[in-house]
Amino acid sequence: MALGTTLVLPLPQAANAATTSDYCQSQCSDILPPGENGNATLAQILLNQTLGIEPSHAEDQLGPYANLATGYQTLTNSTISNFFNDSSFGVTSSQVASTETPRSDVTIVRDKATGVPHITGTTRSGTEYGAGYAAGEDRLWMMDLFRHVGRGNLTSFAGGALANQGLEQEFYRVAPYTEADLQAQIDYISANNGTRGTQALADAQSYIDGINAYIDASDSGRYFPGEYVLTGHKDSITNAGTIDHFKLTDLIALASVIGALFGSGGGGEVQNAVSLLDAQQQYGVTAGTKAWESFRERNDPEAVLTVHDGSSFPYATEPASPQGEALPDSGSVTEEPLLYNKTGSAATSTAAATSAAAAVTSLTAQKTGMSNALVVSGAHTASGHPVAVFGPQTGYFAPQLLMLEELQGPGISSRGAAFAGLSMYVELGRGQDYSWSATSAMQDVTDTYAVQLCTDDYHYLYHGTCTAMEKLTQTNAWTPTTADSTAAGGYTMVVYRTKYGLVQDRATIGGVKVAYTSLRTSYMHEADSIVGFQMLNDPGYVTSPATFQSAASHINYTFNWFYVDSTHTAYYNSGNNPVRATGVAADLPVWGQPAYEWSGWDPVTNAATYTPAAQHPQSVDQDYYISWNNKQAKDYDSAGFGYGSVHRASLLDARVKKLVAAGGVTRALLVKAMSDASLTDLRAEDVLPDILRVINSQTVTDSSLATAVSQLTAWVTAGSKRTETSAGSQTYANATAIQTLDAWWPLLVKAEFQPGLGSDLYTALTGDLTIDESPSTAHGPTGSHAGSSFQYGWWSYVDKDLRSVLGDTVSGGLSQSYCGSGSLSACRDTLLSTLKTAIGESAATVYPGDTTCSAGAQWCADSIVQRTLGGIKHYNISWQNRPTFQQVVEFPAHR
Repeated sequence: MALGTTLVLPLPQAANAATTSDYCQSQCSDILPPGENGNATLAQILLNQTLGIEPSHAEDQLGPYANLATGYQTLTNSTISNFFNDSSFGVTSSQVASTETPRSDVTIVRDKATGVPHITGTTRSGTEYGAGYAAGEDRLWMMDLFRHVGRGNLTSFAGGALANQGLEQEFYRVAPYTEADLQAQIDYISANNGTRGTQALADAQSYIDGINAYIDASDSGRYFPGEYVLTGHKDSITNAGTIDHFKLTDLIALASVIGALFGSGGGGEVQNAVSLLDAQQQYGVTAGTKAWESFRERNDPEAVLTVHDGSSFPYATEPASPQGEALPDSGSVTEEPLLYNKTGSAATSTAAATSAAAAVTSLTAQKTGMSNALVVSGAHTASGHPVAVFGPQTGYFAPQLLMLEELQGPGISSRGAAFAGLSMYVELGRGQDYSWSATSAMQDVTDTYAVQLCTDDYHYLYHGTCTAMEKLTQTNAWTPTTADSTAAGGYTMVVYRTKYGLVQDRATIGGVKVAYTSLRTSYMHEADSIVGFQMLNDPGYVTSPATFQSAASHINYTFNWFYVDSTHTAYYNSGNNPVRATGVAADLPVWGQPAYEWSGWDPVTNAATYTPAAQHPQSVDQDYYISWNNKQAKDYDSAGFGYGSVHRASLLDARVKKLVAAGGVTRALLVKAMSDASLTDLRAEDVLPDILRVINSQTVTDSSLATAVSQLTAWVTAGSKRTETSAGSQTYANATAIQTLDAWWPLLVKAEFQPGLGSDLYTALTGDLTIDESPSTAHGPTGSHAGSSFQYGWWSYVDKDLRSVLGDTVSGGLSQSYCGSGSLSACRDTLLSTLKTAIGESAATVYPGDTTCSAGAQWCADSIVQRTLGGIKHYNISWQNRPTFQQVVEFPAHR
């Protein structure tokens, strides 16, 4: 029985349209760059491409968003509106830009300021129909792209560009489905969620009807997105061609993409096993296991916690006596191939590199973070009411993955953001007197099983019977189009599926051939969260922290949820956490045998028994909450590596803790804390001071090194920011010091740790946790210029190791000292020799250039690019490490 199935309450029976009472009293704001309008006709695309002219409301939120980086220091409550938009309910008559009634029971009003659709229905069906119609108006092309991503056939639809190849491969590897699978997930929602499940599907169907009505209207009126012409789906002269209608199964395909991107956790158990075995080979079994555990940092006492009041929520903890471990023979692991029958441009070396990067992104436990949140209790604010600054860090796209909307109708009253194509409900936003948001939690809900092969490589033992693997295939082919000139090519993607999940690797164990499979709790349950989102939009359901937490508990993806109203704050960690068999280690592979299966697991539906809501990290009215994809609570084990003494959440925690200690927190002060953290280099603020302490333990006599040390020290003193000298200068203050650290960090880490770890173990551990994630570092197949930075890296290891060498007290330290083998003078020599190499590297080497930036262009290398998903382009903006959609809220009143 799925979590919350027996807790689903029926919908309220009131039939009248929801009230539009707004208790925020103009103290709720939000921002979502680049702009609400994500559709453009062919003529508008051509004007943009040739003259740089933007369609209305396509770019009007990009400037205010970008300007916060240089304007936050003087921010006051009264100037928040310079950088954020008013997110009050409704539109005053003087601000109405347009009004339309796509059906008699719904009205869509768009405001002059941002073009956001304000949808009011006299019936629930009408409200959802209007939501679908508005989604079509604002994001039709993008929704079409992502339903094809979810089905694994993006390249056949949009072209064979490398980015398209990478995206479809990344998602097909972890979420391949047949049409029957997609329909089965719809049927499961209806069968297992009572009245609310039935209503959710009715809402979804009305939403689909609205999308399709817009498709028909725009097709006959010839104002559909111009990308359909540029990709060959429509003829600009005759209007020949079709835009396929949406169907319910498309929503499942879309949900699978969003869930895999932002709402899953775990995986990487095979890589963990490889690094553990290398550690045992390097040091012996006992010492090697101890060394590996010290890098694992599964429950580091110095880690920043969201629930920091000492509450313990044990989950996925290290078993005292591990059972069922299925570690591979050394050197036997091979990655399961995904691509077959590659032809044309799919068979090039650049395509192979893209495929390799997509595989790494799919298989690693280092999931993309969705963040962040700063929430302060009313006990510490100037007004006595809670204040929050929070939102998802979903990357930067043109158009944006999210869209803004207001929904008012029977049982629905909300405003905020939702993923386009899934916007039948607001997913992150506000109600009449409360607001909510989320960050990616990434706790471990994905396990790896070793299944013994029999007969051949495509049969395995399941409960003692030799069973055939199911072969899932998707064949794609593309030819050049006006939009994408990539030469013709194609391939077939193949994924083998077992009862224990999808085959991802092969190996031997004791000489016996096995396949390693990956099974996550949300597989075959991609849209189960629909009921939780329905509840969050229902003013009759969410009336308190407890009802908010109940709603969030019905969301099966791994998210941290935050809530504020005029009196209370609250937090809840969602996700279907499986109840594992006693002794099973969540972070290592186990045998695919009945003794090690999830409790209550049904291999047909992939449903299981999940940990009860009370065991999930949660809290009400803590003094403050911060989250930036960090560890949730004491004893709640992280899914992967990198949750130690230095984490990007440290940047938020230090600033918010200081504000709370002083008291009188305002919306402006909390925005300033967020923005200050968003411009800070984590390595420079939290690790570089220790590095400099080691170096300055003796006088630096080399003049070039002394100059570099002086520049680095000055940068730290100035605040460790990566920010322009002045707005629009496109030149960093402390530019030389920044370049030095960017060049130095990977050299420093390797010289510090590789000698003690050995090459094999060092390489394996870098597979578990990447060394660095600076702003100019590429982020998988979606490319660099993504804003989000410093989520993963070896900063905690360097911090703990150097403090140990310096003789500081280190809680949860590494099992041994690595830098200079523990000698301060030898460690100092290592740091100085690598610094010498770093300062000799040219800017062109440190920032090698790409399709956006020339080699050596430091600011540009960091800059954020709105990655084009269609024909409209935007300018790049200065780096900020902050949410894409962001709310600033403070409710002075309550129902």
